[in-house]
Amino acid sequence: MIELKAVSKRHRAGDIETTALDAIDLHIEAGEYVAITGPSGCGKSTLLGLLGLLDLPSSGQYRLLGEDVTALRPRELAALRRGRIGFVFQSFNLVDEMSVADNVQLALRYGPMPEQAQRQRVAEVLGRLGLSHRAAHHPSQLSGGQQQRVAIARAIAARPALLLADEPTGNLDSGHGQEVMQLLRELNDEGTTLVMVTHSAEHAALASRTVRLLDGRVLVDACAEVAA
Repeated sequence: MIELKAVSKRHRAGDIETTALDAIDLHIEAGEYVAITGPSGCGKSTLLGLLGLLDLPSSGQYRLLGEDVTALRPRELAALRRGRIGFVFQSFNLVDEMSVADNVQLALRYGPMPEQAQRQRVAEVLGRLGLSHRAAHHPSQLSGGQQQRVAIARAIAARPALLLADEPTGNLDSGHGQEVMQLLRELNDEGTTLVMVTHSAEHAALASRTVRLLDGRVLVDACAEVAA
C-alpha cells in the first residue's frame, strides 16, 4: 500500500536548512498496524504528514496504492486523499459551532455520496462508536474521550483504506486513552491499515510493527513478537 524510497524532507529558513527526514525507506502492506516512535523532533509527525499527502518530500519517491504521488499537484493530492485517508490528531480539531453529526458529515461533504446517504452513514458511524445519543450535541458539551471518538468517527466516515493517528490519546486520561486504543485495534482488525505516531511504549506495543526514528532516519523497524 505504502512505499517510500530514499524519501527526504528538508525545511529552509533563510540560509539555514534543516533535514526532518533523511533518505527514509519504508514499505507498509495493506492491513498492517504500524507504530512510529522516537524522541521529540525525530521526524515522526513530518513522516505522518507525508504519508497523508499533507506535504510532499523534498526528494525521493512515495507510492501510495501503486501510484507515484511525488509529482502530483495540490488539487490532485486532495482528490487522492479524499475518501482514502482518514486522520486522527491529538487535538480533536472539531468545529464547536457544529453538532456532532455535522462534524462527522464534514468528511463526506465533498464526495459523491448523496445527502441522505451521508446522513445514514453518519448515523451508522455514531452508533458504532456509542455516540448516537450525542449526535445533536456540540463538542464543548462532551468529555475529552467522547470528542476523540467523534474525531475518529469523522476519520472513518468515508471508509478510508488508510487511517493515520498522531498521538491520538495525548489529550486523554488513561481510561479514555485505553478506550481509543481498543477502538483503533478493532478498526485494524476489520482491515483498515493503521499508522500511529506515539510516545507511549505501552501503546506502541499494541501494534504489529514498530518503526523507531532518530534524527530523521529509521533506527529500528521490527515486527512484534507473537506469543506461542
